Amino acid sequence: MGDRGQSENLVLVARKPCFGLPTGCPSCLPVYIYLKFSGMAFEVCFDPAKPDSEDIPSVEYGDYVAFNSEKGGTIEGLKEDGILDMDSKLLSHSIPEWLAMKAMIDSWLADALAYELWIGSDGSAVRQIYYSDLPWIIGKALHWKQTQAAKQRLGITMFNTAEREAEIFRKATKAYEALSAKLGENNFFFEDRPTSLDAAMLGHTLFVLHALSDSSTLRSQLTRHENLVRYSENLKVEFLEDSSTSVPRSPFEPSTSSMPSRKSAPYGTSKPKSKPKKEKTEEEKAFRRRAKYFLLTQLVAVLIFLTLMGGSEEADIEVDDDEGIDYED
Repeated sequence: MGDRGQSENLVLVARKPCFGLPTGCPSCLPVYIYLKFSGMAFEVCFDPAKPDSEDIPSVEYGDYVAFNSEKGGTIEGLKEDGILDMDSKLLSHSIPEWLAMKAMIDSWLADALAYELWIGSDGSAVRQIYYSDLPWIIGKALHWKQTQAAKQRLGITMFNTAEREAEIFRKATKAYEALSAKLGENNFFFEDRPTSLDAAMLGHTLFVLHALSDSSTLRSQLTRHENLVRYSENLKVEFLEDSSTSVPRSPFEPSTSSMPSRKSAPYGTSKPKSKPKKEKTEEEKAFRRRAKYFLLTQLVAVLIFLTLMGGSEEADIEVDDDEGIDYED
């Protein structure tokens, strides 16, 4: 990091905490852990206004922003742009194996978790993460939209669900076995220090252990490997033990990413202060109006889509009926 990193704090924009974790979002948690591993001071801003935004998590650093939707994710953006790279000192002979392990986490384990959350469960976890602050009808519509997107991404149709489920969890089993064998009794996967691989793996395992139910297939597969569970809980105590009591900065307050860090406060936390109630600024009012417009347009788009889909299905049925008629001379 250069001099700018010494004088400005990072700001992580994430989804709200739940399940006893500093953020309940499986995409945001690895980024939070990566920043904690770095030892840098950072602030957390929870954004409830865009529940299905692909840009979250994002990291602000002065005028710079790393979005989840760009450059392969937020962490990869921070690395590529020279903001924060914890992988640059990996020994060259470790890189091929490191890449293989990282790919398994980002593909096989990520696919299995997506299946559990959006397809193989009752949806209570995703409601708590993404939609609990929204009106019921909007939450149901967005949940349906995201479920269809997950099925499309995983290649699941009404005809191959069982086969794809078996394949997804078979790959997850192999990934856990390989990662468990690599970790052994070490504190970290490579060179006895944290890298972005550890952030991705710890974010995944903590979410599986704390957010998924006891009946979860993925949770059952993970808990077979005692060293992975021990690794997760030990690092949680070491790096995240104060996170559950942190107080987030409101998304309606102006950014304070240029404020100098306070050494007395734990990294990633901010202590509440009693402040007199003040009038909302025009910027805050405009933000709230934009949030309402965003939710309204999302709902209208989903309703239009459902209407068109319903009409398409009726047309298909009529065509099928016509094909079944036997015309006689």
